[in-house]
Amino acid sequence: MAEIRAISDDVRTSTEPPKRHLISIEDLDREIIERLLATARNFARSLEREMKKLPTLRGRTVVNLFFESSTRTASSFELAAKRLSADVMTIRAVGSSVDKGESLKDTAHTLNAYQPDVIVIRHFQIGAPRLVAEATGAHIVNAGDGKHQHPTQALLDLYTMQEAFGHLAGLQVAIVGDILHSRVARSLVQALRIVDAQATCIGPPALLPRGFGQIGCEVTSDITQIESADVVYVLRMQSERMAAGENFVPSLREYSARWGITPERLRPGQVVMHPGPINRGVEIDARVADSPDSLIEMQVRSGLVVRMAVLYDLLTKGPVSLARPVDLNEVA
Repeated sequence: MAEIRAISDDVRTSTEPPKRHLISIEDLDREIIERLLATARNFARSLEREMKKLPTLRGRTVVNLFFESSTRTASSFELAAKRLSADVMTIRAVGSSVDKGESLKDTAHTLNAYQPDVIVIRHFQIGAPRLVAEATGAHIVNAGDGKHQHPTQALLDLYTMQEAFGHLAGLQVAIVGDILHSRVARSLVQALRIVDAQATCIGPPALLPRGFGQIGCEVTSDITQIESADVVYVLRMQSERMAAGENFVPSLREYSARWGITPERLRPGQVVMHPGPINRGVEIDARVADSPDSLIEMQVRSGLVVRMAVLYDLLTKGPVSLARPVDLNEVA
């Protein structure tokens, strides 16, 4: 049975089993994705009960290490660990020894002394999760590294689509906006390819990276191409990843006029998604964000159960049988 694969050397003794990490969507295959989504679906049942907390990871320690701002990802990972009864420690760069010049490697060594079971890391540098995997004995979950990868976002997006449509294979997804700087777009395109869904990336020419089609995405600047999509997935302009003085579009007003998602650009039956945070009136019209066809709030709910599934899968090491998913009555 396949497992989430380790992609780096692990700090362990010769008698310890290899650590399992989730650093990239490329670490996964279809079997793993289906297992994770099935586990998330079963955990979703626990949120319907009066007693929502499960003892599944009691005695385990999860450290959330965030070097970039976050609301949805940070809060859902913390709540996911708590729902599974793990001990949780959240560290943000602001107010930590990072402010005093401490390197990521030294921070990782410090945290490793506490023997955490999982470190969830978000960092502005590509490859930071790999470095922490090499410097610690913990399982590592990438919560976003630069413009490289955001695997749990892609997984929660697949879960949301599957809940909305009942299937993933054959879905047409138009990803619209700042593709160049988006780790979400990169991870989602790869995930959609694994589950036999199709992606089209749409945006201003300067925000469409070269070679992006090689990872399984048709690339175009023609916004009318969203017409054939089942899902219109909207991305914001990521100004924090743009150097001072860089101008990828003439103005936000022109960007909104040419590529913003408005009710007039959508056809009946299409649903809209957005990973957040939303810039209303720029990449998405408020009427679209708040419409019945918006799955944005569902994405937030999906993030909790999907991240519960990832933590569970990493720490139990045993695969969750698709024929017999985790039984909440057994772990309650």
